[in-house]
Amino acid sequence: MYGVTQRKGIIVLTGEIGTGKTTLCRFFLNQISQHIGKDVKTALILNPYFSSVQLLEAIIHDFGIIPKKKSKLGLVWELNQFLLKETESGNNVVLIIDEAQNLTAKQLEQVRLLSNLETEKDKLLQIILVGQPELNQKLNQYDLRQLQQRISVRYHIMPLDELEVHRYILHRLKIAGSSRIKFSDEAIQLITEFSHGTPRLINIICDRALLAGFVAETDFIDAPIIKRCFDELSVLSS
Repeated sequence: MYGVTQRKGIIVLTGEIGTGKTTLCRFFLNQISQHIGKDVKTALILNPYFSSVQLLEAIIHDFGIIPKKKSKLGLVWELNQFLLKETESGNNVVLIIDEAQNLTAKQLEQVRLLSNLETEKDKLLQIILVGQPELNQKLNQYDLRQLQQRISVRYHIMPLDELEVHRYILHRLKIAGSSRIKFSDEAIQLITEFSHGTPRLINIICDRALLAGFVAETDFIDAPIIKRCFDELSVLSS
């Protein structure tokens, strides 16, 4: 929110698989609509498996622009006109690219060129790159040092610790409307060790544990139940 509202240009958000990067993107878009409103125009690219021109086309399409020309130069011109018009209207324009670790060096250079679109006072386009840690490795390449220098806000999502895992499970149970189901402290510890604090893995083991509790007709999820779930999941993955 800070990076966008302050027009900081390029923002990078990284995290391991399953840490909730895409969920955060969608939450961020929801926050924008609720707290900032119509003053922000957004485009979300989920899977950037395109050529440089196709990536431009996807961005323009998601902004609702109907280009008159399909050439790279024509697409950039159309985007620039759109950005100037939105800025003159007092609007902020945000591009989010998810799975950005899949962008090639050529595509990342294209992103840098888009970040150059600006007036004397403001960046016309705020760009958020979201990806796995490999994204940082790509950005550190010598050939991309100009892009690296334009990154003004950077954050890496860390795994949850045991206390956060406990709070996360309690929150999910509350949202689901359950006040009866309890997880023992030892069960929480085992879930933390199994998942390494990764929300997606926490969801998988807890889902299995709730099913096991239902079959056993108990609302108390203890360590033996969790251990049985580990064994079942190990069999399924082998």
